[in-house]
Amino acid sequence: MPRGFSLGVVGGGASAVCLIDALAQAEVEPGTLTVFEPSPHLWRGRAYQVDTQTLKVNATPDDMSVRAGDPEHFERWLETRDRVIGVKQGIDRYSGARFAPRPVYGDYLEQSAYAALGDLRRRGWKVDIIGEAVTTASRQPHQVVLRTRDGRARAFDYVVLAVGGDSPKDVYGLKGTPGFVADPYPLAETLQTVEDDDHVAVIGSGLTSVDIVLTLAARGHRGPISLLSRRGVLPGVRQRPVEFELRHLTPERMKALADERGELTLEDIAAVLRAEFRDSGADLDSVISEMLRVDLEDPVDRLRRHIDEVDSPHLGMRILQRAVPETGPDLWPTLREEEKVQILRAHYRTIMSLCCPMPPASAGVLLELVENGQLRMLSGLQDISPAEESGFDVIAADGTEFRADKVISAVNASEGRIPTSAQPLATSLIRARAASRHPHGGLHLARATSRLTVNGRPDPRLYGLGNIAAGALFFTFGIPSLVDRSVDIVAAIREHAATIDAARADRQVLAA
Repeated sequence: MPRGFSLGVVGGGASAVCLIDALAQAEVEPGTLTVFEPSPHLWRGRAYQVDTQTLKVNATPDDMSVRAGDPEHFERWLETRDRVIGVKQGIDRYSGARFAPRPVYGDYLEQSAYAALGDLRRRGWKVDIIGEAVTTASRQPHQVVLRTRDGRARAFDYVVLAVGGDSPKDVYGLKGTPGFVADPYPLAETLQTVEDDDHVAVIGSGLTSVDIVLTLAARGHRGPISLLSRRGVLPGVRQRPVEFELRHLTPERMKALADERGELTLEDIAAVLRAEFRDSGADLDSVISEMLRVDLEDPVDRLRRHIDEVDSPHLGMRILQRAVPETGPDLWPTLREEEKVQILRAHYRTIMSLCCPMPPASAGVLLELVENGQLRMLSGLQDISPAEESGFDVIAADGTEFRADKVISAVNASEGRIPTSAQPLATSLIRARAASRHPHGGLHLARATSRLTVNGRPDPRLYGLGNIAAGALFFTFGIPSLVDRSVDIVAAIREHAATIDAARADRQVLAA
């Protein structure tokens, strides 16, 4: 009779929730599941912890479901919550679409995790949640041994590294300086030190910086706010949702093309793009123009234009925003290495700014603050340093110099960088030759199974999920990507476990 396997999951954030739900939906013999998460934000991770309701997810509910094959899972959960509390939150005043508060999405993650764990327990699984960090790992012949900070070692048949992302970078070495906030979350706590009339400088212009500005505005902040970055590029603005299906830029079609040709070139992808846009009646030239003008257009003009285009009937940007997260992780490994480097160097941040857009209502608040003279955006940031008595001296490339009272870092960690807290674990695996660093970030792993690889050889007992796979898969942090990879991992573990069981049964027959 087949026996269940033991599974260790390192990390207890959103990616772990997707994995546990996929495991609960699969037909597997009862085994043991152990999740290691030292932070107090179990299942929520850094992004969805308890915080101000001002923070919104930047995607509609159908793109935030943790249940594979069930895009309405989160929507149904929201509708049940609406009936209980009597309020429907997160309706965008520009597009009418729903962008749930991030703490509410954290509630959904929590409840989904505990529901999946309950299902597993009822089926005979033994589940354990350990509030300790895993510091090292070693590969034994048929198991992986994880050692926690308290020195205890535990062995598992399979291990999934779901360690999440890192906190913002301290680019200017300001950590410990009075008035500097190194990590803004949770904003409900970190902004308590900001006085209403302070001049607040925010380093960065991505979604985190938008969160900071929106929260300051909701608190009634009166002082000036300066968004400071090197490029001055804000996230795009999400357009009103429109029903459509990808016809050519699907994982299945791109995989078939890669199998046929071995490797894909940018020209191969361009040909598929042209076919997708042609058959959808969309204008590819307008999307190319949008990408080329990101660094040329004034950020306020771009913000205003994007708000005006929320109701645009043209599908171009919607196709790009659907294809990158859905197909990107499968397409990326099929590209030639030199073309990957070209995309990362020249286009990555532009693609992310367009494919991770903010809700229209968030953009509307930013524009109102700009037009009221409270918010300004400065590119070409050169330096920030502590002032002699208090506050900070800021120098921008255009010669602008000013004094800020508070500085908040919203600089994203390097994409694919292994989190500081997980560095000892990753280093132990690399030194043991059980894993290898990817030149573009994170660890090497196989596209189809998410198995960690060394010299191209996948390890059937070690897996990576989320940002730790960024170099190998591209766009690994969106919920749809996490769900797809979770299904792949569970399927790969099931297949390997079944092979082991069959071999064991054969040996017993021969012994008899």
